[in-house]
Amino acid sequence: MLYPKNLEQKLGFDRLREWLKEACISSLGRTYVDKIRFSDNFGLVDKLVGQTAEMQHIMQSGGEFPAQNYLDATPYLHRAAIEGTMLMQDEFFDLKVSLNTIRGCLRYFENQSPESYPLLSEYAKTIRVERAVTDAIERIIDERGQVRDNASPELVQIRRRLIAEQVNVRKRLDTMLRTAKSNGWIGDDVSLTIRNGRMVIPMAAEHKRKFKGFIHDESATGQTVFIEPTDVLEANNAIRELEYEERREINRILTRLTDQLRPYLPELHKAYQFLGLMDFLRAKAKLAAQMSAINPKFENRTVVDWREARHPLLHLTFQKQGKTVVPLSIELNAKQRILIISGPNAGGKSVSLKTVGLIQYMYQCGLLVPMREDSTMGFFQNIFIDIGDEQSLENDLSTYSSHLTNMRNFLAMANKRTIFLIDEFGTGTEPGLGGAIAEAILENLTRSGAYGVINTHYTNLKVLADKTEGLINGAMRFDGEHLEPLYQLEIGRPGSSFAFEIASKIGLPKEVVVQAKEKLGAQQVNFEKLLKELDIERRVFAEKNLELGIKERKLAQQLAEYTALKTTLDNNEKRILNEAKQKAKLLLSGTNQRIENTIREIKESQAEKETTKKVRTELERFTKKDLKPEPVAELPTANAEYEPESGAIEVGSFVRIKGQNALAEVLALKGKDAEVRIGELKSNIKLNRLEKVSNKTYRELTGEKKLKSGTGGVDLNERHLNFSFNLDIRGKRGEEALGVVDQFMDNALMLGYDELRIVHGKGDGILRTLVRNHLRGYKQVAAMQDEHADRGGAGVTVVRMR
Repeated sequence: MLYPKNLEQKLGFDRLREWLKEACISSLGRTYVDKIRFSDNFGLVDKLVGQTAEMQHIMQSGGEFPAQNYLDATPYLHRAAIEGTMLMQDEFFDLKVSLNTIRGCLRYFENQSPESYPLLSEYAKTIRVERAVTDAIERIIDERGQVRDNASPELVQIRRRLIAEQVNVRKRLDTMLRTAKSNGWIGDDVSLTIRNGRMVIPMAAEHKRKFKGFIHDESATGQTVFIEPTDVLEANNAIRELEYEERREINRILTRLTDQLRPYLPELHKAYQFLGLMDFLRAKAKLAAQMSAINPKFENRTVVDWREARHPLLHLTFQKQGKTVVPLSIELNAKQRILIISGPNAGGKSVSLKTVGLIQYMYQCGLLVPMREDSTMGFFQNIFIDIGDEQSLENDLSTYSSHLTNMRNFLAMANKRTIFLIDEFGTGTEPGLGGAIAEAILENLTRSGAYGVINTHYTNLKVLADKTEGLINGAMRFDGEHLEPLYQLEIGRPGSSFAFEIASKIGLPKEVVVQAKEKLGAQQVNFEKLLKELDIERRVFAEKNLELGIKERKLAQQLAEYTALKTTLDNNEKRILNEAKQKAKLLLSGTNQRIENTIREIKESQAEKETTKKVRTELERFTKKDLKPEPVAELPTANAEYEPESGAIEVGSFVRIKGQNALAEVLALKGKDAEVRIGELKSNIKLNRLEKVSNKTYRELTGEKKLKSGTGGVDLNERHLNFSFNLDIRGKRGEEALGVVDQFMDNALMLGYDELRIVHGKGDGILRTLVRNHLRGYKQVAAMQDEHADRGGAGVTVVRMR
């Protein structure tokens, strides 16, 4: 069910209907456009949208699908159904080309797999255009729409005789024309012409008696007459009789061809319905392409889950102007069925409302809709809207009375399969009473289980939405600093009307604004102020949450890497310890054996001095050689000496990053940047951050093994992982803050960031001034500016690098 009756006009669907009509080639397609209706049958909607999506795919694929001669020949078929009637040459020509288009469409689907276009292929299988029909027309009608010479043996003879007579007459008239020109009766530029279907000679009126003949016509001035000489009068009569005979034969041929067509009329009528549908679907696919529309997921339940939906008419208008529409993302489900949108006037509330209504109506009329692929379309049986002024002098209805009449009908008809749209809910009467009535109506609509979107300025409705299950607040975002609408819907919080701010901006006297605030009362003013402050805090915390999420993911990754590294080290420690124990056992066994041998030899030699001394020397040699500790390689320290080298940095030069111990090789130069290799890593670093070192220094301090292990270098992966372009120095003292900023800038320059963000807070502006003056000392800084008001304003400095 739709309410009110002029819903299409209020949503703007009538303009889309006109667009589709213009896109159709034939009146057949335009007839389908006139038949577009909202459907409350889920299966039918799914089929209609599916057909449109298949045609969209056909047109996007660039296949050879017929694109012309979508002609409506059904009036000819209706006449052909009457016995004894005859279709004319031009009518048979329209039949010929349009039937070829139908056969081309059918042939296209025959050549495709059924899975490619299941809906259209299935429909095409029910259409038949007998070859006997097309072949019969092809034998009679040529490519110019004329009856062929060989359409019948009689016509062949008639046209041969006709041509012969016409050639004979022309020759005789040419002879007379040359005689007249030589005698000066006519000008040299005069040629033969036709009058009343007969060939004549144009001649000056004063010489008209030079030739005997019949005058058929004269010029407007009367100075020229058109004479048919007597010598060719009989020949022209013969030509005229042959033309009559030709016409009678053509009529006989066309009558016979019409009779051949008559048995196939039912199938042909169905074929032209198919042709009209193809024209209609092509128009819908063209509209979808113009709007970048799609066929999203469609479910048989009441839900609105759209991502980046765009108002169709606004999209088409902005496209011509080279502008883009701010998309709308909205979700209505069982837990949040009714969305209460608030915000300033001209902020986009009504556009959001109409976007919801028009897109849902379009889809259930079989059209594709402009939104992102991951959206979901729900199914509603009823659409109710209350948009615009329905004041009626005839029915004695005021604006508010018309709104209440609509609300009465909404309450009577709304159910769980209903979606309703109400613009400026409750306005038109005294605000206190209007707000109370609107609140009561909203409570009853909530109990009905219906879905809906409501625009309002009433605070009591915002409060109701915050504490009532099934209701959800929404706000049209607004730039409070510049007092400009952003046209973005944000679900989950109410919006401020910014009435006082807008009044101040447009120049209303300050004392008037102050007086208005006093009259309104502190509670309402504080509520509006709280909404604005909450909006700012929400944005700050959203950024913090984003930053925290990034850090948590980095921390989880680092924790996983640490756990893996610790496990590896523990395993290596155990393996090395086991190997050491095993080796110690071997050494101990060998040592014990050596000691026992020494004792035995001393005993056997009865402790002779020379023998004892020799055995002791052998034992000391074994101790020094076999039990000597393995030397440990020293790692380069952070204070390693670097030998600088003069000269310009070139490709192949060895360099050091200033302030760091990392040594690198220059691989390429790109303007003021250099591409360098640090170990196995490559990075782009500003040239002014590098200093050249000698080859000797590079070889001594970066052996291949040390370079691979990364000792003495910079772990760019780690820095990339841990670096954030957002630095928060709020609460730090001046010197401490500048030290943090310097470290932040060093990392940013090394990693090649183009834009940075430093959060210092507003306060008295001391820390902001200190930071910006300090940053001006960096040659790499191109510009500094305040962040957008929505994201911190003067409390954040955005730094753009060269």
